[in-house]
Amino acid sequence: MTYTKEEVMKYIEDEDVKFIRLAFRDAYGVQKNISVMPRELVKAFEDGTAINVRNIAGFGDCPYGTLYLKPEPDTMAILPWRPDSGRVMRMFCGVYTPGGEEYISDTRAILKRAVKRAEQAGIEFKFGTEAEFYLFNLDDEGNPTNIPYDRAGYMDIAPLDRCENVRREIILNIERMGLIPERSHHEKGPGQNEIDFHYAKPLKAADQMTTFKMVVSTVANRFGLYSDFSPVPLSSESGNGYHINIYATDSNGSDVARYAAAGIIEKIRDMTIFLNPKDASYERLGNNTAPDKADWGSSGVSELMHIEEYKKRTHVELRSPDAESNPYLVYALLIHAGLSGIERKLELPKEMDEEAAYLPRSKKEAADIARSSSFVKSIVPEEIIREYVSC
Repeated sequence: MTYTKEEVMKYIEDEDVKFIRLAFRDAYGVQKNISVMPRELVKAFEDGTAINVRNIAGFGDCPYGTLYLKPEPDTMAILPWRPDSGRVMRMFCGVYTPGGEEYISDTRAILKRAVKRAEQAGIEFKFGTEAEFYLFNLDDEGNPTNIPYDRAGYMDIAPLDRCENVRREIILNIERMGLIPERSHHEKGPGQNEIDFHYAKPLKAADQMTTFKMVVSTVANRFGLYSDFSPVPLSSESGNGYHINIYATDSNGSDVARYAAAGIIEKIRDMTIFLNPKDASYERLGNNTAPDKADWGSSGVSELMHIEEYKKRTHVELRSPDAESNPYLVYALLIHAGLSGIERKLELPKEMDEEAAYLPRSKKEAADIARSSSFVKSIVPEEIIREYVSC
């Protein structure tokens, strides 16, 4: 739902909102925020709220002593787990310079620029997500353990699936915040879960992923559990994937997803450090069913991209990213890579090509490739690149 500034202010008054969290993100997509009282919000909308960001990843080289958060009204959501009296609202913000310009290293702004370029080319992208996470018990002092909440397997049901009620509560909270989950189930690993989302426009999809991770963490804690989105929470079990479904059409409504997929396969090695930013990311790739090559197939087993025709539309699923990545940065790179394929009408390589290049096999290798990539340098500011490639 879209809200105006005036509607937000009226909602605050009518619904007894006392605290507004102004949320932004660091270079890795980790949500940060400050809280303001309602009387400060008009000023935030107009001039921004001042913050010092130099201790936040990706902002260490900021040339300004102060940056400014400007909330975006259409991202308004009430935190449903907080009391109804003195309610808490959250809005995502853009990060601005003292001169009123979007700060170049704000990853939400990077995604906005990518969307604008796609619009100028007459292309619309949408992304759907399938994110996996583990639930672990906490010890008596509230610290995470490596003991899974259950020992259920793929799509098991209760009583084996003890996570069922946690997923239910996560979905109900997500819906109360205006998001639309598609489905959920127990995954292969013990205590492992998956919750999927419908296609959404890129900014909405990135905001959705950020909100989702916050809700999962909060609800898990309320159940006395710890949620873990890391690539390999348990070395002997399945890793956590963050599969991204990609939809692309041109101005005539024609499906151009195959061209976009070809462009992404071509650029995947260049951008892997941003899709898989942790050392453990490379322990996941190539294990179980996680991909290790820049290939595609229709089997849905271990290929980088699962591509098939469904109801006269191309279904494209990218299977290499993990949820430690920044969705704003990931979607921006996918849009630019997809556009490079669409603009050249690039054909897909041979299906399950045995000669396909391997994905980087370590964070260092991925960093070295990104460091020398003209494609990456044309999209990602140097400040962000340095943050990622300093292995």
